[in-house]
Amino acid sequence: MNLAEKYVTGLKKAYYENGGEEQWDDFEKIVHGAEEADMERLQTLYPDLPDSLYQLLKIVDGTYYRVYAGEKTAFYFLGSDLEEYPYYLLSAAQMCRKEKLDWLTDYINREFEEEVEIDEKIIDRADQMCWLHFSDCMNGGGTSRLFIDFSPSEKGTKGQIVRFLHDPDEITVIADSFDEYLQMLMDSEYDFITEETIEE
Repeated sequence: MNLAEKYVTGLKKAYYENGGEEQWDDFEKIVHGAEEADMERLQTLYPDLPDSLYQLLKIVDGTYYRVYAGEKTAFYFLGSDLEEYPYYLLSAAQMCRKEKLDWLTDYINREFEEEVEIDEKIIDRADQMCWLHFSDCMNGGGTSRLFIDFSPSEKGTKGQIVRFLHDPDEITVIADSFDEYLQMLMDSEYDFITEETIEE
């Protein structure tokens, strides 16, 4: 099994162990991987797309209000360094809609009026940013979003995983690669899947 397959296998186990067998089984019946055309577009937009993310999208093409078999699905699939806080995986097509990150400009340029914690591994030039938005948190991204950063500072690593957190605002590197990010979630035993989150 590759890393993506191991991740999904472990996630299924976490759902089962927390009373989410029915939710997982219903999800597994309808879910499918991304269309080849969407994957080609994504790779064209982001030539350094991590193989583990590519493989993950070939298994599950998003869980954030993604329509499968005529049914709109919102399914917790990822986490972060925030304990017991679930996230959705965006689809390949959603990732291809390169959103404008103007709302991050003042943060990245370190021009925000209030004190905001920003990791030194992140560049200070918003006009040079190349970030792939791949995940929103459980409340639709209003509190936290995850990105792959292909334009790090000299202290960072290309492909590092960045977590934006709102209130208090903070932008932090939580892993040096997507592989390391998935491994972090596996090592934490998918703590974002609990009986409480499954019931929501």
